[in-house]
Amino acid sequence: MTQAAVKRLTSGSLMLGALLAFLPGNIPPHASLSAPALAQSVVDEATTIRVYDQVSPAVVAVNTRSGGGSGSIVDASGLILTNAHVVGRERVVTVRLADGRSFQGDVVGYGQNRLDLAAVRLRGNPTGLPTVAIAPRDSVRVGQSAFAIGSPFGLQGTLTVGIVSRIDPDRNLIQTDAAINPGNSGGPLLNSSGQLIGVNTSIFTTGSSGGNVGIGFAIPTDAVQAFLASVRAGTAAASAPTSRSRREPTPLAMGATVRGQLNDNSNVLPDGSLYNPYVFEGRAGQVITLDMTSQDLDSYLILLAPDHSDFSIQDDDGGDGLNARISVRLPYTGSYLVLANALAEGESGNYQLRLSSGQAGNGPGLSAGGGTVLRQQGNLGPGDRTLQDGSFFQEFSFQGRAGQAVRIRLESPDFDTYLILLDESRNRIAVNDDANPTTTNSEIAIRLPRDGVYRVLVNSFRAGERGRFVLTVE
Repeated sequence: MTQAAVKRLTSGSLMLGALLAFLPGNIPPHASLSAPALAQSVVDEATTIRVYDQVSPAVVAVNTRSGGGSGSIVDASGLILTNAHVVGRERVVTVRLADGRSFQGDVVGYGQNRLDLAAVRLRGNPTGLPTVAIAPRDSVRVGQSAFAIGSPFGLQGTLTVGIVSRIDPDRNLIQTDAAINPGNSGGPLLNSSGQLIGVNTSIFTTGSSGGNVGIGFAIPTDAVQAFLASVRAGTAAASAPTSRSRREPTPLAMGATVRGQLNDNSNVLPDGSLYNPYVFEGRAGQVITLDMTSQDLDSYLILLAPDHSDFSIQDDDGGDGLNARISVRLPYTGSYLVLANALAEGESGNYQLRLSSGQAGNGPGLSAGGGTVLRQQGNLGPGDRTLQDGSFFQEFSFQGRAGQAVRIRLESPDFDTYLILLDESRNRIAVNDDANPTTTNSEIAIRLPRDGVYRVLVNSFRAGERGRFVLTVE
């Protein structure tokens, strides 16, 4: 089974996916791009100050007996918007305003169907409170400036700046590189007009108290507006969604095969799919293979390097049948996180997970060859990033060394492929449309100019083209 978009992980304090800074100009020729710009330089200083001055008075800290987070005042009489996981199952919370005043607040509604939203009504009948305006639906665009205000690690009123990195229509989430840390949950993600474009809900980290690695998610305004309408109409859910204790990663030994089960004790992604996390130690240049097999469910594998946000690999059916496989040359020395996941919501059952050194064989459509650095199967299409010409792309990375000869192949039976190779500074190294006049597959053969992390962009030549692909770096 395949899916229209690469799976993204956003559960509690977890998430997945590599962010993309703006690309250098003139790549590819069919998509002339603007000059590169880091997120921090996208927004001018005056805009940043104006947004903070305008909105920070309406951003609050929400505290419970077991933790806390952030929230936004959305009604001058004291209605607070936050995350369901911030308030938990508590019916009364403490809300501290930006001006230092504290109020008790009653939790008056929860999101339904795993929607991580909650509403709190302040006691004491306050009036004239500052409020956060909500942006119109469908007004968010990839690449626009994004501002997060909240209480990371209890530091109320903290501002971070980035861009909207991706819009995920399948999960209905906004992806951003504005730094979001524990305590930011429930706070606003804002546009340059100071309007709320999302409610910050999750980050990727390896532990319950870990920090941001450059990728966060927010719930967009269409879901926010519908939820607030239900709260005001008195039809919002009156009880908290069932919570789970989060399973921490289990050590995975090289050469070992472990048996596991996706069940009610597993972690859950926002799309409702279950996963169990594992961790292993790898070294730069080491070739490893992960195999997940099951007769009960459609296996899905996710491999991350928690200390390096530019590395993430996912696979659905790289093994035989509905089994998953990832074979890759590791780019870093350190810890790697493996998520044994099911493709669909609620799928459960037994599985086997094996970590082995070297290549365990070839997946469908992959040709044998020595020295494989990276092999990845996937689907390109809606939910992925687009270049300015509207063509979809995904990004993958590998560690290279000066003088190393590599051959990169991109094959697809469904669309006209386009390959882009960038160096660690995101400078264009090479591009290719057709490997030869008789094929629409792409190939780059090059001797790398320097040591570092290289990024491969899997791209379609024309806007809107989509379908299956196989990427091989040897």
